[in-house]
Amino acid sequence: MGGLQVPLEHVQVLAALLFSCGLLGLMLRRNIIFMLMSLEVMLNSAALAFVAAGAKWAEADGQVIFLLILSVAAAEISVGLGLVLQIQRRFKTLDMDSANRLRG
Repeated sequence: MGGLQVPLEHVQVLAALLFSCGLLGLMLRRNIIFMLMSLEVMLNSAALAFVAAGAKWAEADGQVIFLLILSVAAAEISVGLGLVLQIQRRFKTLDMDSANRLRG
């Protein structure tokens, strides 16, 4: 098993930083497209953590969870884009604050 061996702690720190960036983007941006992108970053960081942990202990569990996360992300994007289209048609904006004010 040659090649570059990256310590698990480094990968976990990277996954935590990515998750934090996604959470920050989700909390600060009000555009629904950016909110969906932030959710994707958060899901991908969780998948990275699972794959790294599975590789560390030479188990396939991390890759199985990665496939589960991948399917959840695909479902989230399909539902999210449907919501984006409906919000755009109804409110003529993708800003969630404006959509909340125009409720009715």
